[in-house]
Amino acid sequence: MDFTYSDEQQSLQDSVKRFCEREYSFEKRQALLKTEDGFDRANWATFAELGWLGAAVAEDAGGFGGGPIENAIILEQLARGLSVAPFLSSAVIATQAIAQLASGAQREALLTPLIGGERIAALAHGETAQHAFAPDIETKAAASGGGYRLTGRKTFVLGGQAADLFLVSATTGGGGVSLFAVPAEAKGLERVNYHAVDGRRVSDITLKDVEVPADALIGDEGEAQDAIDYALDYGVIGLCAEAVGAMDAALWITRDYLKTRKQFGVSLNTFQALQHRMADMLVETELARSMLYRGIAALSLDNKRARARGVSAAKAQIGEAGFFVGGQAVQLHGGIGVTEEYIVGHYFKRLALVRGLYGSSDQHLTRFAESAEGQNEEELSPI
Repeated sequence: MDFTYSDEQQSLQDSVKRFCEREYSFEKRQALLKTEDGFDRANWATFAELGWLGAAVAEDAGGFGGGPIENAIILEQLARGLSVAPFLSSAVIATQAIAQLASGAQREALLTPLIGGERIAALAHGETAQHAFAPDIETKAAASGGGYRLTGRKTFVLGGQAADLFLVSATTGGGGVSLFAVPAEAKGLERVNYHAVDGRRVSDITLKDVEVPADALIGDEGEAQDAIDYALDYGVIGLCAEAVGAMDAALWITRDYLKTRKQFGVSLNTFQALQHRMADMLVETELARSMLYRGIAALSLDNKRARARGVSAAKAQIGEAGFFVGGQAVQLHGGIGVTEEYIVGHYFKRLALVRGLYGSSDQHLTRFAESAEGQNEEELSPI
């Protein structure tokens, strides 16, 4: 496997890195968190102009023509800047769900405004704190007047506050899970917004007899589950990329702090015990990066169980590694590490969210084991 970026991918990384260094200073971020939107819509428009919102969408659908590597490059750098823009929820998860399910005119109608930055979408799938990949969908979509009437509740919708379009999963009369494009302003849709631990905006939404037309159904009725799982796998790998970016940033900030902070007249980085901690943090960060690459490779597999195994292995490993690195960064900074005014604690908050979002490490280990059950040696071979 070649881990070297192509010229185009290296150019993309450099572009995102420069943008984040210019637009996502810690002071700007803290100010943005206090605004109503919680992110800069002017920056979102720039994302669209630069092609980032369609990075993993096929060129014939108006996208950049890349894939999960391009999304990972963008998300790693955004995480280094602690961006709270709804890139993961809209440009990755929602966009992939649509790309997998929709076709023809419907695909173009839904994807074009997302890629162009005119609309922001969010997948509304989970209904409790259970594993994202094994929810019991109680939201119902009943036939009504040539369309559908949706009733139910969705929780912890990432990017929900900014969304003007929700992709709502629901069961229909014929069985199976369907996906519906529901405008945020639809009559009967109620949204409660709140903050995640890292400052991102999330929502709980309630649908009370929400009427939508027949063309709100994305793809075929009862056939959405595989596409939703694929979009969530894409999102999980996006989270892993965020974690690697946050881990790497926290690592080097801590290194610099230990070089300048002194105790007993010498720099902290001269103490062997602290050198060992930094070495452990570096090892975990590099292992996480390797697992990220494994997870990216898994997304290309046609075998759904093999894909699930690769993605869940990455999430389980990176979730714990990120929590360790973030925790060590805070510990090595001492009291300043837990203050709101210092950046390192905010990286830890991001890593703490990544650890549990879209499935905890234990849940992904269970998914990893279940995906291997009954598989032969060839199917279980490494990626």
